Amino acid sequence: MTLLLLTQIVVEGKRGLIDRVEEGYPYISIRRQCQLLGLHRSNLYYEPTLEEGQETEENLTLMRLLDEQYTQTPFYGVRRMTAWLRRESYVVNPKRVSRLLRKMGLWAIYPGPSTSKASPEHKIYPYLLRNVPIRGVNQVWSTDITYLRMNRGFCYLVAVIDWFSRYVLSWEVATSLEASFCVEALDRALAVGSSKPQVFNSDQGGWRACTSLDFTARLLAEEIKISMDGRGRALDNIFVEMERSAVLWRSVKQEEVYRGVY
Repeated sequence: MTLLLLTQIVVEGKRGLIDRVEEGYPYISIRRQCQLLGLHRSNLYYEPTLEEGQETEENLTLMRLLDEQYTQTPFYGVRRMTAWLRRESYVVNPKRVSRLLRKMGLWAIYPGPSTSKASPEHKIYPYLLRNVPIRGVNQVWSTDITYLRMNRGFCYLVAVIDWFSRYVLSWEVATSLEASFCVEALDRALAVGSSKPQVFNSDQGGWRACTSLDFTARLLAEEIKISMDGRGRALDNIFVEMERSAVLWRSVKQEEVYRGVY
């Protein structure tokens, strides 16, 4: 047990011994009680803040609403999402909506400049699939990550998909966007029938764990060609994003996640 945790337990125990002042009841003042217990008065009134990465109940509600609306209208950006929430009687500003969307990994699908900003430490690979016909399974695999709401928070779901068959080869869930759960999903996909694709495609957005060095090193070890959507070309991978990934996520959320309590 750490010293910090032990201190917190001791403080909580002392706070529980304090008798609140009630009218007409013989009492020792709160100041004197704190002196006798060796408890600073500021510790009596202190309310612990949220841990790093946690969100308030209000923000979790907004994130659930944004996720549902994004499933219906993936082309809504920050301004339209903000306007929609305001029509639903929620008091929000664009900065808050932008932060929550970014935390969920949701980006409006539309052509525009700087749509795929690569992380500085990630190597950029060329896009290999422009005008390439997809004629069979294991020709091209891709991956995508989506946000999933939970009863008391949220998590992320990653899936590896075969472009031709639209078959979900593997999936994993995690509470943070770390590379490890993406690598685990890739390993499981490669173990399916001992098969591997000719090309593995993803976008080069810096928030994606699937472009990490650990992930790309695993592909290179299997001698799989790596393809990444071109910078600033939102339509490079629009087919898989809309036709495959978006349809998959919409089905998972509307038919399962939104109906259940996890």
